[in-house]
Amino acid sequence: MYGSPKTVHDVMTRTVAALAGGAAFKDIARTMRQWDVSALPVLDGEGRVIGVVSEADLLHKEEVRDSDLPPAAQLHRPGPDKAAAVTATELMTAPAVTVHAGDPLARAARSWPGTASSVCPWSTAPEC
Repeated sequence: MYGSPKTVHDVMTRTVAALAGGAAFKDIARTMRQWDVSALPVLDGEGRVIGVVSEADLLHKEEVRDSDLPPAAQLHRPGPDKAAAVTATELMTAPAVTVHAGDPLARAARSWPGTASSVCPWSTAPEC
């Protein structure tokens, strides 16, 4: 179709907020609210995307914290490891599925996990 987007670059958001792995729960929630997004990429010390923290990841922690279930019953619910998480690295869904700006949209769509997050980080790093 004439004029339709052909690559990830044609449709990607250019200004993106990201988190360091050590970002605290409150900072993650504040950044999501400030940028009006439902998920944020998590970067390692070299700026590579290592995961994505979504609202769903944050909710796992809050679900257990405010649960009226006894602790033994909570252990059998999905996400008990996230209940004790305090940083972006502990909360994130990993590994992140990344695409490159020059990738065709069709390839990017085929690689989309379609579950954990509504974002798919793009990268300029060749090893992603």
